[in-house]
Amino acid sequence: MNDLKGLKEALEAKKGFKLEMIIGLDGFVDEIIHVVDKRQDFEKFTRLETIGELGSRISKAAGLSTNIEMAVVQTKLGGNGPILSNALLEFGVSLTYFGALGRPDIHPVFKPMVEKAKTVYSLSDPAHTDALEFADGKILFGKLSVLNELTWERCKELMGGASGITDMVSKSHLFGMENWTMIPHMNDIWQGIIDEVFPLMKDTGNKPIAFFDLADPEKRTKEDILKAMDLIKGINAKFRSVLGLNEKELYEIAKVFGIAIDESASPDEKFKKAVIDTYKRLGIYSLVVHPVRSAACCVEGEYYQASGPYCEKPVLTTGAGDNFNAGFCLGMALDLQPQQALTLGVCTSGYYVRNAKSPTFSQVIEFADMWDKGNL
Repeated sequence: MNDLKGLKEALEAKKGFKLEMIIGLDGFVDEIIHVVDKRQDFEKFTRLETIGELGSRISKAAGLSTNIEMAVVQTKLGGNGPILSNALLEFGVSLTYFGALGRPDIHPVFKPMVEKAKTVYSLSDPAHTDALEFADGKILFGKLSVLNELTWERCKELMGGASGITDMVSKSHLFGMENWTMIPHMNDIWQGIIDEVFPLMKDTGNKPIAFFDLADPEKRTKEDILKAMDLIKGINAKFRSVLGLNEKELYEIAKVFGIAIDESASPDEKFKKAVIDTYKRLGIYSLVVHPVRSAACCVEGEYYQASGPYCEKPVLTTGAGDNFNAGFCLGMALDLQPQQALTLGVCTSGYYVRNAKSPTFSQVIEFADMWDKGNL
């Protein structure tokens, strides 16, 4: 059961907070697309409502050909890092971003975010995503070649070397390194941090949080994934490593670890056991997982779960997971109880899917209050 009253009281007490965060590493220009079913005129059309309908139309074209129209309904900033950062900036976090926002010039979709950020280091041009949205999910088509430019050497070149990076992360409450799957050299970047930044960090006794989002690792090899998990565990030596997954990713990581999934158990028990078993194998501070209707985490050996304010007809779903992560990260950085941090995460994503934008700190408190009173 969510403690919405406790969350509201905790957030009210944290008003005026001051937090420093550093987030990277990706950057995407997202085109939100509806697939046209029937067009009435130049402006009006009905869309294919489900992924199955699109699949059926494509299958029927086998051996023949077909034309599928994709109508762009919105162009926006994308990528796990920028969407997470945009949400954290709305909350009022002081944020430094490093990643693929455009070189030599920042791409226009990122400029509102950049204007709110404390500092920005743009390491390459952004990648591009065609995000096909349906009532039952989304399909993302990515064009990623520019992300090959995101290397440890490029980070050091533009961010003041290992000493400059050390100075920044040492002053931060949270250091986020997002979208491991699509950044070819992310393992090298994490290894560089361990090898070159860790020796320069002073032990203050108060470890900052390091937050990781793999972003659908299905296409990466088992060996790559195990190496990434080992590096995240290594980073836990100087940080409190937190790995964020969705439900699909949870079962993929469990499979890589060789964890048996009891398919005969109820969905809730199957999920809970997978979270706990995967957390134990990771050997890090926290694992947080966000299915569509709920969220769960393990923190320092304890399991927590929160229900979500499910939205049957969301306005926008692309970025919902990143908004959940923003709420959870903020809660953890503010030293809320894990249950409250989970609830802040689902409130943040709940607001986002209903309003197609991230909430401010005051708006997320108001959303929690509305949910508590049954007014959503």
